[in-house]
Amino acid sequence: MLRVSRFHGFTGSVLAVLALVAGCGSSSGGGDGTPTTAPTTTRAAAEDKGPVCVGETSWDGLHVLRGGGFQLPGGGGVQYAGVQADGTTRKATLREGARYASGQQQWTVEPGARVTVSGHAYTVRQICSFRVVLEPEAAADRAALAAAPKSMKSVGGSADAPLCFTTNPDVLAAASAGFPDEGENLSLVGNGGVQRFPTGLSLTVSYLDTDAGTAGIAANCAATPVAAYEDVRVGDPVEFAGVLFEVSALTETAVSITRSTT
Repeated sequence: MLRVSRFHGFTGSVLAVLALVAGCGSSSGGGDGTPTTAPTTTRAAAEDKGPVCVGETSWDGLHVLRGGGFQLPGGGGVQYAGVQADGTTRKATLREGARYASGQQQWTVEPGARVTVSGHAYTVRQICSFRVVLEPEAAADRAALAAAPKSMKSVGGSADAPLCFTTNPDVLAAASAGFPDEGENLSLVGNGGVQRFPTGLSLTVSYLDTDAGTAGIAANCAATPVAAYEDVRVGDPVEFAGVLFEVSALTETAVSITRSTT
């Protein structure tokens, strides 16, 4: 079970200096627990007034990507299910579990909030349009996330979890090396094809709408949906395996993303 409590006094800056008041929102849940299709987590660019990020990232932090889930040490998981932004502040809706199932509880949080998942505590350090950064409070959880995998070779399926849900620098470096260099483009063809990467990540274009100028990009790793970026437009940031990109072009056949230089 995931609980949220208030944690006051945290102030951060990413794109601008913002005074942040930590807090928490209401919970919701219900249903019989039967897995169903996850609800759409859209964020039309015209509706998101920014800022892109609030709070500060953390060296020990794990990145939960928008629309996706993250398996946590000791069992359980957390999803970045929704986002709210009003031009000054940004909040995120977190949902328990690494994958969607009906009846899961969810909470709306701000930077500085403290969340507890399956008995393990995390602090919400940063909320962006494309990710939430959670910092484990316990040294044992930080060590578990940073632990080296038994093998750096992806074998597919759930066995890739140590490569997909980690802060280990060697794994992140291997994931980074599998992408184009900074400033270079990665083209994702919008015909249902899947691009696979060395640490088990796979990317696909879920839809393309050139009339609206929007697209969807989905990511999976270790048999878990780790990101579902809906309604992205040219200029929007996205992240995969700890690497930042910017949507640079949408055509009738492909989505082009450019690896960020910062």
